[in-house]
Amino acid sequence: MIQVLDKTFEVFITKEELAKEVNALGSLLNEDYKGEEVIFIAVLNGSFMFASDLMKTINLASEISFIKMSSYQGTESSGRVDELIGLKNDLKNKHVVILEDIIDSGITIDKIISLLEMEQPKSVKVCSLLYKPKAFKGKTKPDYVGFSISNAFVVGYGLDYDEKGRNLDAIYQIKK
Repeated sequence: MIQVLDKTFEVFITKEELAKEVNALGSLLNEDYKGEEVIFIAVLNGSFMFASDLMKTINLASEISFIKMSSYQGTESSGRVDELIGLKNDLKNKHVVILEDIIDSGITIDKIISLLEMEQPKSVKVCSLLYKPKAFKGKTKPDYVGFSISNAFVVGYGLDYDEKGRNLDAIYQIKK
């Protein structure tokens, strides 16, 4: 058990389970995009650990770029998505894989995809470490998912609670 601010969390996904799943996702992406060039777009801040570990497994001709979006306040999605830092890469006729730490409502990923499609990429796919199918209300489900999880609040491995807990090497679930 750990304490982050005023909440108590318990281990939900160990660092070993994370490593195994990240390697599996990397192998799948390497196979699906064999012989292709891919631009990976990591969504900050949450995906930084996932993106870093995933990129170590990628053996494709690839680039990585980062965008920053915001839709969280505390433990609840605000329902609003604001673009904070934009993309500089030329995406026209290129394969794009968006790297997300977690997809719950789907609002953020739908906004990101709509912004990226204006750049006329060859394809846009979504790779998310975590996916909350019961919370999902969006249009675009992730193409690659590490773990489908319940609607509980989680922290660690890049995920935060009011910007705290991102540095934890495992994923922790809020203790009821």
